[in-house]
Amino acid sequence: MHDQDTGTLLRRLRLERGWTQRQAAELLGVSAQAVSKWERGQGCPDVGMLPRLAKIFGVSVEGILDGDLLPAAPDGGNMKKIQFYVCPDCGNILTAAAGGQLACCGRRLEVRSADPDHAVTVQEVEEDWYVTFRHPMDKGHYIRFAACVTPDRLLLARLYPEQGSEFRIPQLRGGAKLYLCCSCHGLFQAKLP
Repeated sequence: MHDQDTGTLLRRLRLERGWTQRQAAELLGVSAQAVSKWERGQGCPDVGMLPRLAKIFGVSVEGILDGDLLPAAPDGGNMKKIQFYVCPDCGNILTAAAGGQLACCGRRLEVRSADPDHAVTVQEVEEDWYVTFRHPMDKGHYIRFAACVTPDRLLLARLYPEQGSEFRIPQLRGGAKLYLCCSCHGLFQAKLP
């Protein structure tokens, strides 16, 4: 953590919100002099203050420590590069087409690699894909969702423990990828015909 970089970032974030140093200090429960000292690079906030700073400014603690938010390079949100993230606590499904750092329930989310033990069978039935799998569908262990992704489309099917080990989705052509998310083992990619 470099005092000057962190101070410059804190000042920029405060000004983006149109706050005075006094207003920021009131939100943080510190003196305006402390905020001024941080922004001038004459010292850094106490470690215990970092989560509160991150929350009021809507940034990560890592960003504050680095003194830089490191924005992702814009690439138009290419669907070929889409990544899926699943919160292990609440089950939220998040996607990112241009990378970045995602967090949910206080955890930084990571992309998991494919699990070869979760095999699926995909058959063409009329205009749909009929997907079957030998996976338990119990309340504690089930497939949470299936996602079919092409360079220009995303189809997400939410699955529930009470249903069987099968589902049907419309066929998406043009290099489609199928992802399944197990409630215990995370995300994996399946092959489509």
